[in-house]
Amino acid sequence: MPFLLRVELPDVPGSLGRVASAIGVAGGDIEAIEIVEKRHDEATAVDDVLLEVSPGTMPDSIVSACNALDGVRVVWISRYAAGGNLFLDLEAVEEMTADPAGSLDRLIDLLPVTFRAEWAARVSDATGVVHATDAAPTDLEFTSIGKAARLETGDDNVHCGARLNKHEIVVIGRRGGPEFLDSEVARLGHLVSLAMSISRAG
Repeated sequence: MPFLLRVELPDVPGSLGRVASAIGVAGGDIEAIEIVEKRHDEATAVDDVLLEVSPGTMPDSIVSACNALDGVRVVWISRYAAGGNLFLDLEAVEEMTADPAGSLDRLIDLLPVTFRAEWAARVSDATGVVHATDAAPTDLEFTSIGKAARLETGDDNVHCGARLNKHEIVVIGRRGGPEFLDSEVARLGHLVSLAMSISRAG
């Protein structure tokens, strides 16, 4: 079964190799790795690791093996049912460019995979949810947003949003975390801006 592991590790040569070895010893097989964020002031990196767990292996054992390494911390692990590969931002742009007229809805469809989130939605200040993925809450309300930002939820869910135009915003959400990183917030803002530009070109 595929799992997605988000791990914080020292940004020094050999760190990722140590993590990969620990995962392998604990019964995990790495399928893909994506660098989510580099924190130069702290000399750390945050990576997403897509892995396949062998039958009988508990995800907790992989978490423990990683956390036992000096300077390594598992931020989050969850099942990952998005087709067995990480979906990069450029691939999302290519998908939207293929159909400019439908690019705004296509953006929403792609965001959960691109950001490893549970859901995404377009929300209007006049009519509420305009387009959303299946798991999105139906009672989302429009929030006035300047630049892309984390949104307060009042519970253990985490939301991130970006302004699409004067009357609509895009919101993505994760149930129970992890918190959206600064780099993810910036990426969301960039992708939403690109989607709006692509839709105008169509």
